[in-house]
Amino acid sequence: MRRLAFAIAAVLACANAQAAPTRIPEQALAQAAQLREQALADDTGWKVVEALTTEVGPRLAGSEADARAVEWAKARFKALGFDKVWTEPVTFPKWERRGERAEVLGAHAQPLSITALGGSPGGSAEGEVVRFDGLDALKAAPAGSLAGKIAFIDYQMSRSRNGMDYGIGGTVRSQGPSEAIRKGAVGYIMRSAGTDSHRVPHTGITHFDEGLTPVPSAALAMPDADQLARLVARGPVRIRMALDCGWDGSYTSQNVIGEITGRELPQEVVVIGGHLDSWDLGTGAIDDAAGVGITMAAGHLIGQLEQAPRRTIRVIAFANEEQGLHGGFAYAAARAKAGEIPLQHIGAESDFGAGRIYAFNTGSGNPDGSREATAQIAQALAPLGIEYRPDEGGPGPDIIPLASKGGAWAWLAQDGTDYFDLHHTADDTLDKIDPKALAQNVAAYTVFAYLAAEAEGGFGSEAKDVVPPQE
Repeated sequence: MRRLAFAIAAVLACANAQAAPTRIPEQALAQAAQLREQALADDTGWKVVEALTTEVGPRLAGSEADARAVEWAKARFKALGFDKVWTEPVTFPKWERRGERAEVLGAHAQPLSITALGGSPGGSAEGEVVRFDGLDALKAAPAGSLAGKIAFIDYQMSRSRNGMDYGIGGTVRSQGPSEAIRKGAVGYIMRSAGTDSHRVPHTGITHFDEGLTPVPSAALAMPDADQLARLVARGPVRIRMALDCGWDGSYTSQNVIGEITGRELPQEVVVIGGHLDSWDLGTGAIDDAAGVGITMAAGHLIGQLEQAPRRTIRVIAFANEEQGLHGGFAYAAARAKAGEIPLQHIGAESDFGAGRIYAFNTGSGNPDGSREATAQIAQALAPLGIEYRPDEGGPGPDIIPLASKGGAWAWLAQDGTDYFDLHHTADDTLDKIDPKALAQNVAAYTVFAYLAAEAEGGFGSEAKDVVPPQE
C-alpha cells in the first residue's frame, strides 16, 4: 500500500511540476514499426473473435451465456500468455427476452417483424397506430391525444462513416417510450435505429422515466416500418403486439482483466479493451467480439516482445456495456475509490465494429504537454492509413466513466459506414467481419498501446471531474 501511495504521489508531483513535454523514445518507435508489420500478418484477433462467437455465441448480460463468456475470457487471457488474469464483480438488473410478435389487424391483416427493446416490460398492447416523423413531433402532440393508442416514431437514420446519426436514433429508442406514455399511449413502436433495408429489427436498451408505468416497447424492421407507414397513410390502422420479456431481479457478472506487466512503471497502466456482453439476436461479432479480439491480440503481441513495455498493458473485457456501461462504471469507481485515477496512464476501447481505423487522437487534462507524443504515435499509425486529427474524437463507451473522473483517453476511429446495418440485429455474425480490416485494427491498437506505455511522461490523467467529448 505504501508503494502505491508513493507511485501516485510521484505521478501527481510530475503533473504539478509541468514537466517537459511527453515524448516517445526513438528506440520505441523502431520497435513499434516492427510490431505494426507483425500484427498485420498475425491472425490472433480473428481467432479470438471466431472462438467467442462460436463457442459462446450471443451473450446477453445476466444470461447463462454471460457466465460462460466470463470463463471463456479468463481461459483465453491465460492461453494468450498474459501475466495476470483476474475478475472484478459488476452487479446490475437482469432483463430477459423470451418471445415477441406483432400483427396488423382488420382488412389488411398481416404479421410485422419486431423485437422488444431491452428494458421493455412484457405484456400485450392493442390499439390504433399514430405515426410521428421524430421524437420532437411526439413531444408536440397534445396531452392525452394517444389515450388507448400506440405511438409509432418513424425516424430514418442516415448512413455515415462516424455513425453520427445514431445520436438521434438512439435517443428515439431511449426517450420515445416515456414520451409516448406521457401522451397516454398503451404501447410504443419505432423504426429500428439502423441503416439497413433487411427484415431484421434492431434491439437496444430503453428507459422509462421515474413515476411512469412502463408499456410494451419494440422496434420494427425497416421494411415493416415502411409497410406500416404506407398502411397508416391509407387510413386508420390497428395493431396488436405481445412481448414476453422483462426484468428478473439482479445479476453479478465480471469485468475480466488481463495484464502484461510493465518493466519500469508496472503500477501505471495503459487500458485497452472491448465489452464481453452482446445482445441476444445475433452472435455479437461486430458488437463487440471484435473489440475483445482486437485488444486481446494487441496485448498478446506486446507480451511476446523480449523486453516488456515500460508500463503495464491492461486489457479489459467489460461486463454489460449494452444496458448502461455497467462494467465501465464499476471499473472507474473502483479506481477512484483506490485513488488510482492518476495511474490510469491512458485508455481506449474498441466498440464500433471491425471496419478499418481511419483517424487517431488523444485527450486529457494536459493536451499541450502530451501533444508531441500523440503526434509521434499518429506518425507511427500513418502507414496503416490512419490520419492524425488533433481536434476530434472522444473516449469509447466504457472509457467514458474513467474519462469523467479525469483519465486520459485515446480515439481510434473505425469506419462505421455499414455498422448500423448490423448493430443489435440477428445479422451481427462472424461472416460480416473482414479479416484484413480486423488485422489493421489489431496493428493500430498494438502500436498505440505499446508507444503509450513507452512514453517518457504522461498524458495528463488526474483525479478530477471532467465532461469528456462525445466520440
